[in-house]
Amino acid sequence: MAADLSAVQAYQAAIRSAQQSAMGSSQDAASSGAGLDFGSLVSGAIADTSQALGAAEQMTAAGAAGQAELIDVVTAVSAAEISLETVVAVRDEVVKAYQEILRMPI
Repeated sequence: MAADLSAVQAYQAAIRSAQQSAMGSSQDAASSGAGLDFGSLVSGAIADTSQALGAAEQMTAAGAAGQAELIDVVTAVSAAEISLETVVAVRDEVVKAYQEILRMPI
């Protein structure tokens, strides 16, 4: 049940990030005439995942040194794991779609 809750929280964070990117891009799009860029959305997700992994590493080090509570360490590691799993799942779907495109007859 806790893993399900963490997954929901990770997906909600991804939705908020996408909405914020869309809001920022819509202001830029109005001035430049471009739409939401998939590449920048993926880059943002990768950057967020990298930050989550870094925070989990720092929290783990603090926990090993006795400066952090165990629940905080577990929460940070779990959030980083969910974030990484989400990015890997998206990557796998993109690769699968690319392979399907390659199999299409010309």
